[in-house]
Amino acid sequence: MRVSQVYTAAPSEERCAVEMETFALLDRLGIPYTWVAHDMANTIEDCAAVDAALGISICKNLFLCNRQKTEFYLLAMPGDKLFQTKELSRQLGTARLSFAPPERMEELLGCAPGSASVLGMAYDKSHQVHLLMDREVYESEWFGCHPCKSDATLRIQTRDLLNIFFPYTGHPVTVVD
Repeated sequence: MRVSQVYTAAPSEERCAVEMETFALLDRLGIPYTWVAHDMANTIEDCAAVDAALGISICKNLFLCNRQKTEFYLLAMPGDKLFQTKELSRQLGTARLSFAPPERMEELLGCAPGSASVLGMAYDKSHQVHLLMDREVYESEWFGCHPCKSDATLRIQTRDLLNIFFPYTGHPVTVVD
């Protein structure tokens, strides 16, 4: 996989609108980051070279919903951890969760399939998506995620997401095990 040098400022060349908006929002909020551009990385396996370049373990973000498709969840969890829907559903006290329709992810988070990102919470103005973080991700120093498109990855301090970004978007974090 092709991975660029590590950058410490927003891209100067025009990237897609959702990426540019994401970088601009982080800059407005005063959240420092480093990032790399790379080939499309739609799976955790694709992210190994990116992880090495940024010195992080990118997490996987799963967009989930209940059976009725009336409750939506974005789960950030370690990339190497197995997703256990039964256990997560039990922790949340809800019926079994499944993957949400891709068109709902695009509508609510501004992200295409394979590009789900906690940074997409900025697009959920109606607060229809519940934000879930695995405890291991929540307690880590660094957080790796896409800027709502999977051809770039950012490294952000987790505390900046928790103390600045999510309060800005109005999305409380539910920590799960």
